This record gives sequence, structure tokens and C-alpha cells, in this order.
Amino acid sequence: NGIINADGELWKVQRKAGLRFFSNANLKAFIDEALPPILDDAKSLLDEAARNQTIVDMQEVFLELTTRLMGKVAYENPFWKVREYIFGASLRKALFEVHSFGENIVSAAIGKRQESVSADDKSVVQSNNPLRNNLINSLLDHISDRRIVADAAMNYLSAGRDTTAQSLTWTLYLLLRHPEHESEMIEELAGCFGTRSGSPDLSDITYDKVQPATLPYTNSVFTETLRLCPPVPFELKECTIATTFPDGTRLPQGSVVIWVPWAMGRSRQIWGEDSEFFKPARWLDASGSIGLQKSAYEFPVFNGGPRLCLGKKLAESLAVCVLAHLTWRYKFSEVLEKEGGGCGRGGERKSQNSLTLPMEGGLPVTVRLRHG
Repeated sequence: NGIINADGELWKVQRKAGLRFFSNANLKAFIDEALPPILDDAKSLLDEAARNQTIVDMQEVFLELTTRLMGKVAYENPFWKVREYIFGASLRKALFEVHSFGENIVSAAIGKRQESVSADDKSVVQSNNPLRNNLINSLLDHISDRRIVADAAMNYLSAGRDTTAQSLTWTLYLLLRHPEHESEMIEELAGCFGTRSGSPDLSDITYDKVQPATLPYTNSVFTETLRLCPPVPFELKECTIATTFPDGTRLPQGSVVIWVPWAMGRSRQIWGEDSEFFKPARWLDASGSIGLQKSAYEFPVFNGGPRLCLGKKLAESLAVCVLAHLTWRYKFSEVLEKEGGGCGRGGERKSQNSLTLPMEGGLPVTVRLRHG
């Protein structure tokens, strides 16, 4: 019943609820309020790895971060428990546990709502803190069926958690393989935040300051990664009624349409002769600002039209914020030796067989502090 598979009125009502949840006020709260303590925990883990010179899997670090963030902003609850269910049990048991977890969270949210309702007003008392007006409450304002609310919430959260963490993993990997682009990022961060004195942290980074107008190169690094390593590498839909494409192609009811963002991101017809190369600057104009614009139908990483991904702005802002913090504070080195989980010298990391694009074997790295 979740938004990914839903159509018709069931899709429309979930879309409406999601639009409210992903408001600009909430996005600012996610990045400026919910993220910092979670990011601090990730830094503590990486600081320890730097001190002890131990190998750390950055895909796991990013998954932990996005899992906790999504749980906080959507449930005000430790969503990472779901991760334990999925990876620590058989599929059938895991699905039962996930459904039970989602329904328990919905029941708890309903209880909180009832405590906040006055005798004359059946709506939730709105908090000045956007994080209190979470995804569950937004869904409950539009949907009365608890099971549908639970399914919808799990759809939103599992999609956002996996895809963002995996995209961060591939971005770091490409920076490790192309250190000249990492140097460009560091230079941009130093110029933007005035931290040339060697400060170990970016103290003034906020939602407003991770936008393309402020950090065009860092944003272009992430966008270029999405072009080459789209988190959903292929998609398909079945026609519920007969339809016609804009070019006149007729599709009878039941036709299956497949498109492959992985291949489209490498199309020379769309991107030119250098389509297979990692070139963040392709997104910039002569002044260094974001210049290249591609329609969602040429660059369908976040879908397009009525089904444009509601979490697009959150994913982009979160990724740029995390990349800025971690690449400024740490110097990462890819572990290449196979005994350390590496792919061997001269090898390349591959994606795991999945609906999304996890990196097979994770991304093992060593870490050191850039600023002593």
C-alpha cells in the first residue's frame, strides 16, 4: 500500500501528506537540528578509527547515519531497530517484524495525538518545532487506516535511507579515485566558510549554506555521482490502461515499460563524448555556478512529472552537508588489499545485485585527521 506501488486515490493522498512533510521548514530542521548530533556520533567513530588506524566501512557509517536521521525526523523513534530485523532474520520473519514495528509506531503516534487534542478540536496541536510534526502525523492527517499509514511510512523511510547512504558511498569512492576533485571541494569549502586557519570543523554550515548557489562544486560532485551511479539503476512500470507516448508509440493495457538510468547516465547522445568520465565541472558554467540543466526525462534519477521524488531536496542537502563535514575533517584512503576487504590493486568496486545500488562488500577505508 506504500506510495512506491500505489496508484489512483491511494497514491494521491500519500503524495499530499508527503508534500507537507517535506516542507522547506522541515528540511531546514532536518539539516540544522536533527542531523548534527547524529553526525557527531559518526565523527566520534571515525576519530577512534583514526587514532587506532583501524579499517572502517564507510557504507556502514552512512547507512547508520541515514537510518537514525530518518527514524528521528519521521517517527521520533529509533528506526534503526528495523535494520536489525531485516538483516538479522529470515525474510518472512523480517517482514512480520517490520509490519509490527510500523503499526506499533503508528499506535504510539495516535496516542500522542489524542493527548494533544482539546475537547472541541480534533486536530493535533501544532508545535513550533517542525520535527514534532513528523511524517507519521502528516500521514495520519490524511489517512485513517493504520495499516496504510504504516506501509506508507515504511515506504518513504526505506527508500530514503538506502538510496542516500548508497549515493554517499559511491560519491566518496569516486572522490578517492579522483582526488583532484576532492581538492576542488576542499578549496571551495575553505573559501565559503573562511576556515583557512586549519579549524578541524565547519562550524557555520547550515541548510541554507549547502545549496548550489553557495557550494556549486560540492553539489556538482554529488550530482555527477548520481549520473554515473544512480541509486535506482533501472525502473519499470506496467500500464493499467492503454496509453500513448509523446512520440506516438502506442502501448496496450498490460504493457511493461522499462527504463535504465544507469545506461541513460552514460549516453553520449545526452551527455557527449565524455559521458563515461567523472567530471563534476560539466554541471558548472564559466563563472563556476551551476549551469547545466537536464530535464527529469534525460536525467531520471529522481523520477519526473507527478511522481518526482518528494525527498529530492532532502537527499541533496543531506548528502552535501555530510560530504562537506567529513571531507573537511578527514583524509580517507581506500583499502585495496583483498585481505582488508579491498578489491585488489587495479580493481574497481562493483555494485551488489539489488533493486538499489549498494556497493558489494562495502567501502573499507583508513582515516586520518586533516588538521592534526
